[in-house]
Amino acid sequence: MMELSGGVAQASHVLEIPELGLIGFGAFGRLMARHLQPYFRLLAHDSAEAPAPAEGVTFTDLARAAACPVVVLAVPVDQLPAVIAALRPHLRPGTVVVDVGSVKVRPTEAMLAGLPPDVEIVGTHPLFGPQSARQGIAGLKLALCPIRGRSAFRIGAFLRRVLRLRVVLTTPEAHDREMAVAQGLTHLIAAVLVRMEPLPTRMTTRSFGLLMQAVGMVRHDPPGVFDAIERANPYAAEVRARFLDLTAEMGRALAHPAEG
Repeated sequence: MMELSGGVAQASHVLEIPELGLIGFGAFGRLMARHLQPYFRLLAHDSAEAPAPAEGVTFTDLARAAACPVVVLAVPVDQLPAVIAALRPHLRPGTVVVDVGSVKVRPTEAMLAGLPPDVEIVGTHPLFGPQSARQGIAGLKLALCPIRGRSAFRIGAFLRRVLRLRVVLTTPEAHDREMAVAQGLTHLIAAVLVRMEPLPTRMTTRSFGLLMQAVGMVRHDPPGVFDAIERANPYAAEVRARFLDLTAEMGRALAHPAEG
């Protein structure tokens, strides 16, 4: 039978593995499936992809995936409103809907506005991607935002105890404020450095090597990720403007040292 301890499924004699609907099967959807398939029967749907077979994943239509007790939205942020509208008729009362977007304020607003009131809502942002998770996800961070219902705390327990993630409990607003700096500036600098290529590879410092590792982690992100981080985060423009102003100020000071 399936026993629950602190919100984590522990099976001794498992008769039925819980179902999880995964909407979106791009690079991050595949990463999620790889780590979740030992614990869930995964029913995936992606209208934009022609998915290759994946271990432990059954591809199905939207209605069937949406009928699962837990539904994870792994789609670009700008597609969320349309996906939510398509999901709504198929969701059952008590369903837990989880998003994994890089920003949290706008997805939260879209889910609260578009999902039925008898559906629980949990916002998450795994602070890693396929590149940074190549060696496994244990010890990596995930932001968790309880939006509606109590399921966020059971999900947090599963993520900590089973997947061994470092769960950071936060609000959508606090998340986006911090990510505007931690993620917004990282992706901005990486995008600039990529445009400056070719860059040195023979004579480099340790700090430059670490900087290029950071660039490598985000270089192959889909364009929608960069757009979400820089445009969908309501606090990113202010941080970006301050960074560019300070960069210009430093450039002026270096050009005119006497004035500086």
